[in-house]
Amino acid sequence: MTDAIPGASSANTSKTMAILAHIGGLLTSWLAPLVIYLIHKPDPNDAFTTDNAREALNFQITVIIAYFACFILSFVFIGIFLFWIVMMANLVLCILAAVKASDGTSYRYPLTLRLVK
Repeated sequence: MTDAIPGASSANTSKTMAILAHIGGLLTSWLAPLVIYLIHKPDPNDAFTTDNAREALNFQITVIIAYFACFILSFVFIGIFLFWIVMMANLVLCILAAVKASDGTSYRYPLTLRLVK
């Protein structure tokens, strides 16, 4: 016999989906956060997952814009160095956000354009 706490399963699912939104951003860029955001947006009881997926989506859109700027700047050779900085920042910040989501805390990425409201 198990003594399950009501709502504990949904809290764990919310944390798991929030972690997947951040880590999925590393693997699929904007696609995984968008899918998670669209699936969980209609559910008002899942605000934690929706908030984290929205934040991950906004950050990945910002990273795509930064990659494009690095591509343009690569013609004057500074973009090559900036590309590596953006890539490392994406890796570190996505891992940091996933750790915060596993603790049950919403993470706000720095220097992110908030395009999806």
